[in-house]
Amino acid sequence: MDLGLDGKVAVVTGASKGIGLGVSRALAREGAVVLMAARDEARVAAAAREVSAEFGTETLGLAADVSTAEGCARVVEAAREFGGADILVNNAGTGSNETVLEAPDEKWQAYWDLHVMAAVRLARGLAPQMIARGGGAVLNNASICAVQPLWYEPIYNVTKAALMMFSKTLSTELIPHNIRVNCINPGLILTPDWENTARELSGPGGDWQGYLQSVADEHAPIRRFGTVEELADFFVFLCSDRASYSVGSTYHVDGGMLRTI
Repeated sequence: MDLGLDGKVAVVTGASKGIGLGVSRALAREGAVVLMAARDEARVAAAAREVSAEFGTETLGLAADVSTAEGCARVVEAAREFGGADILVNNAGTGSNETVLEAPDEKWQAYWDLHVMAAVRLARGLAPQMIARGGGAVLNNASICAVQPLWYEPIYNVTKAALMMFSKTLSTELIPHNIRVNCINPGLILTPDWENTARELSGPGGDWQGYLQSVADEHAPIRRFGTVEELADFFVFLCSDRASYSVGSTYHVDGGMLRTI
């Protein structure tokens, strides 16, 4: 299926590894120019070179901390130098493991800046570029934890729920400009971070793959982790005009993990 993304300019945050890298690869496969932003300069530059070499498309690895206003401004300016953005994928994020009673104000603020304000600032900065180019798509990566919270990750739960509501709210503001905003709530996706966690918890020589299988067996009716490639394909479809009637929606890509309807 031709998704019509050839030559489109896409901005992906948290793009040096995991889901962000997978989405960048899938966009490049469709012929998009990809601006890959992440905090680690060496890692994101290497990732951009890898993607460009694999698909023969133009990429830029940009070192930017999007939890700050300065980092977001740097991304917006880089997109302008590419002629303006058509697609924004707000993917940058991280987990937490402190309870409400343990986490200080600074931790709450840091997660709010990364999960919510980054999306606000980038949408505010890139939407005028999209309008000038005739429209575009914004896709926010939240989590099923926004709907079905984990007791040990309250900051993650709350800020991802805010991102989901921001997506719905922003969609009504931008659709008159032909900019579609949607949100994805992934479940268990086998990223390098999950693999590293499994290795650590299993100990030296431990059965880390067995540990991951036990997690999938307990939480996902499909009884396996999703792959980054499976999730990335869904992201890219929603970024394309093939999903032209999808506005303000949240999609759970979780192998049946979410218990509610």
